[in-house]
Amino acid sequence: MTKRTNRSYTEEFKQEVVALVTEQGYSVLKAAASLGITDKLLYNWKAKFETEQPCNTPILNSS
Repeated sequence: MTKRTNRSYTEEFKQEVVALVTEQGYSVLKAAASLGITDKLLYNWKAKFETEQPCNTPILNSS
């Protein structure tokens, strides 16, 4: 049985990988497979960055 090691990735790498999916139209499965990471990991990164992004809707001034 082989021992699995946890790899760590920089925030910049994570952002670039998420951008492949969100901005360049790659599927999560294809992007993850081509980079040698699991789709679950990429889904987690994508969810994290989506919750950190500020809402793009303008704030209406009610005055």
